Amino acid sequence: MKHFSFEKLTVWQKSRTLSVSIYEVTKPFPDDERFGLISQMRRCAISISSNIAEGSGRHSGKDKARFTEIAFSSALELLNQIIIANDLQFISNKNHDVLRDNISEITAMLNSLHKSQLK
Repeated sequence: MKHFSFEKLTVWQKSRTLSVSIYEVTKPFPDDERFGLISQMRRCAISISSNIAEGSGRHSGKDKARFTEIAFSSALELLNQIIIANDLQFISNKNHDVLRDNISEITAMLNSLHKSQLK
């Protein structure tokens, strides 16, 4: 089976794991959030890894960097939603802290990737 270049990126692997975590943590949310916060959080999480993957298929460093910026923005959007979910007591303080740490690690990696793409 062929593996694509993005699959080797640790940041993609970690963002993929984050997506699974977001799906798990949003399962017990109230049903009335199905088309609100649950949907938004899941789409943001998937957007991070998806933009890393899509950017890897671009030929210029500038194009690759643009998709990395979008992934970074999605990570920050997801962090905002995690904070709000915690404020609403939909997620525990422990889950909030773990997810926040994961996002901090991913955004640091995205920053490094972005810098390397612009060289």
